[in-house]
Amino acid sequence: MQATQIEVNQIRKDFPILLRRINGKPLVYFDNAATTQKPSSVITSISEYYTTYNANIHRAVYQIAEEATNAFETTRDKVSSFINAHSREEIIFTRNTTESINLVAYSWGRKNVGRGDTIILSELEHHSNIVPWQILCQERGAQIKYLTIDQDGNLDLSELESCTSNNNVKLISLSHMSNAIGNIIPIKYIVKIAHSFGIPIFVDGAQSVPHLKTDVTDIDCDFLAFSGHKMLGPTGVGVLYAKKKILEEMNPFIGGGDMIKEVHKYETSYNDLPHKFEGGTPNIADVIGFGKALDYLNKIGIENIRRHEIELTKYALEEMSNLKNIQLYGSPDPYQRGGIISFNLGDIHPHDLATILNEEAIAIRSGHHCAQVLMEKLEVPATSRASFYIYNTIEEINIFINALHKAMRLFRL
Repeated sequence: MQATQIEVNQIRKDFPILLRRINGKPLVYFDNAATTQKPSSVITSISEYYTTYNANIHRAVYQIAEEATNAFETTRDKVSSFINAHSREEIIFTRNTTESINLVAYSWGRKNVGRGDTIILSELEHHSNIVPWQILCQERGAQIKYLTIDQDGNLDLSELESCTSNNNVKLISLSHMSNAIGNIIPIKYIVKIAHSFGIPIFVDGAQSVPHLKTDVTDIDCDFLAFSGHKMLGPTGVGVLYAKKKILEEMNPFIGGGDMIKEVHKYETSYNDLPHKFEGGTPNIADVIGFGKALDYLNKIGIENIRRHEIELTKYALEEMSNLKNIQLYGSPDPYQRGGIISFNLGDIHPHDLATILNEEAIAIRSGHHCAQVLMEKLEVPATSRASFYIYNTIEEINIFINALHKAMRLFRL
């Protein structure tokens, strides 16, 4: 399926919220980097679970419990296939990307990181890929080093080899796509360099997996985390992928419930993978809903989604570049970035601009985007951010550009 304008109009019919009007105007939703909207098939699947086979999983043998278990585990198979994992046992369900990173920082980090060791991050990272490692390093007497970025937000890869040649580097953890400026890093190349020095690598795929074809076997990353709600699925569903050998050597993150085989007074034996890391009743309904989201994405095709976003981003960058007093952040090349554009318009504060655009029924994000390290590098307190997905259109970008002109007139820019 090619993501042409006619087909996008067909796709939009699957998203009930896009019928919403605000201030008498149709909703233009440009905050997809934060969370995406949900198609009717996802919403219906969640309702069907609660109305026809609501039961706990992995525990009972009656019919609706088996139906729930099968639906839940079918989503695990879909996730495994979506990222081309070697085994479904390598797919762990969490609440979100943040929890997946914390799981690894706790269960893997406390066994493998010690005093004097180093974890490498970059100046592009979301707070969720900084704070867990800061906590770990503070506890263990380790340190963090940052790969720097240039004026376009691209990683300085000349630093990589000198950093990784340090015998004390225990992990590299990087966002494949920046949530704040959209830059895409050459993750496969970085993995190759890291592995040449025997260093495992964690990939924060929260922004990249919904938009780029992700093949963990090809990339050869050791860990990957992403969230269902950024790829048409419900909130409260995250995924941690890790190589099976690594998971087998890690201690559990949460104790109790489904992560046990046997519990005795003074000792416990843990369940097999992946259940070893899924203690307690999981978010059954939303995991099932996430499975429907994956079905939807597979039907459209990630490659088609990517082509559509490049088209939107290229057009938006060209139109925005014509505005006076605008500062655009990130790579100018739409092929080297995702469908995310951060900018500042004159001296209009991003929150003020977002408020003005809301009057035009346009939803954008304003603030530091949970990326204050990056904001400090850019020497700004905040930016405005527009981010696109498969249901967005060129016409919506034109509405957005007209609204920016209105804001400029209001502030006399």
